[in-house]
Amino acid sequence: TIAKVDGVSKVVVAKDAIFDHALPETTAALLKALQESEGATHIFAPHSAAGKNVMPRLAALLDAQQISDIIAIEGEDTFVRPVYAGNAIATVKTSDKIKVVTVRTTAFPPAAESSETAEQVQAPAIDAKPMSKWIKEDVAKSDRPDLASAKRVVSGGRAVKSAEGFKIIYDLADKIGAGVGASRAAVDAGYCDNSLQVGQTGRIIAPELYIGIGISGAIQHLAGMKDSKVIVAINKDADAPIFQIADYGLVGDLFTIVPELMEKV
Repeated sequence: TIAKVDGVSKVVVAKDAIFDHALPETTAALLKALQESEGATHIFAPHSAAGKNVMPRLAALLDAQQISDIIAIEGEDTFVRPVYAGNAIATVKTSDKIKVVTVRTTAFPPAAESSETAEQVQAPAIDAKPMSKWIKEDVAKSDRPDLASAKRVVSGGRAVKSAEGFKIIYDLADKIGAGVGASRAAVDAGYCDNSLQVGQTGRIIAPELYIGIGISGAIQHLAGMKDSKVIVAINKDADAPIFQIADYGLVGDLFTIVPELMEKV
């Protein structure tokens, strides 16, 4: 649990019904109340869907400028972040008294586990009146590893040609126990669910093994997976940009290569 993570000294537990479903308005209001009670100068969150939903609201409540998607910390007011889909790296310094920051989690090593358990306290009461209302949640259930935390990921692109063709991606992923990803082109074409999208406007991941199948390697996609430890590219276009960052490349028809690959593993 978070209470056992090294460096964590206090865990605030929010059990009030108003915090059910973690609506961004109520979460931002709670974080503002905590900042005021604790006197916090730095507030961090993952650069995930939840973080991107809550932190801009919090920054507005605190009249601070958010610093997004950092990949390094150079000082208490200086941070490093990618810009232009990762083609340039910017070092930014803020003069805000309160720093509101989202973090690219794949850029930092996992926290160690502590032998001690952090103190747990109840969250303060807040008077929040969210403008949004929880209706329902539709969760796609799968036995495959979650894309964000999978050690191996197999992604498919436009070249799979159809939703039926995308099945070959699922088959290889199941064969090697991998999570499944996709390029934006494959998602926009309806080949798979948008929760699988990897890239600047999707998930940013860094698995131990990333296999890109039928993905040309647009800059927006590379921004989401180029930190993978080992990258394998399969594409019939030898000049596809993904080959420039791939550790291993196979040029050929994916519908021939992938079945052969599955026979070997």
